[in-house]
Amino acid sequence: MGPDRYLAELASYLHTLSALARQTDDVLTRAVPACPGWTLDALFGHIGSIERWAAQVVRDGNVVKEPEAPAMGAAAWFLKGADTFLRAMAALDPETPCWNFGPPPRKAGFWLRRQAHEHAIHLVDACQASDREVPALGEDVMLDGIDEVLAMLTPRQFRQKRMPHPEEAVAFHVPGTPGWTLGQGPVMASITAPMHNLYLGLWGRSNLAETAVIEGDADLALRVLRGPFTP
Repeated sequence: MGPDRYLAELASYLHTLSALARQTDDVLTRAVPACPGWTLDALFGHIGSIERWAAQVVRDGNVVKEPEAPAMGAAAWFLKGADTFLRAMAALDPETPCWNFGPPPRKAGFWLRRQAHEHAIHLVDACQASDREVPALGEDVMLDGIDEVLAMLTPRQFRQKRMPHPEEAVAFHVPGTPGWTLGQGPVMASITAPMHNLYLGLWGRSNLAETAVIEGDADLALRVLRGPFTP
């Protein structure tokens, strides 16, 4: 996927999220199933904080402190900043050097990919909390998101000791794709799931331990599935 596609997807997700943020207070106080302790309003506060942070990073080119969301009225605060955030994402030059937490070379285009998937996952959360049908995600979007997790975010989790390294290699497969491997040496276990399930499962939005096809060393695979694959 290229920068224009990431931006188009991000704009689409943001449009739907903005509509969900305008729901009545009784809906905004509902719990978010995948985020224990969060209401829908708090979820929008998180999104608003991330947006303001990412937009400032892109503008400055350096790491900045993430702002705190208000304790009350976070959905309205999110709405207030959404257009400014999207303009910042649309204005960036993907090749401009810019701080990010991905591998070098560190360029601003990282943030288009990261924010597209950040918003896709939280759109799922917001729809679930609102009892709304989740919009269909493109296959290329989901494959790209799986790759972002397994090739970039999870290795970072290992480095920061947030997730233990697998003792032996584990392969992840979506039928019809080359797949991904975590760990070193010969593959001792494989985890196969439909694209949608794997994309959501890596973010803890579906239970891969129950739904994936596991072959080889099942105990190893289940230990790896405890994650967390993402921050």
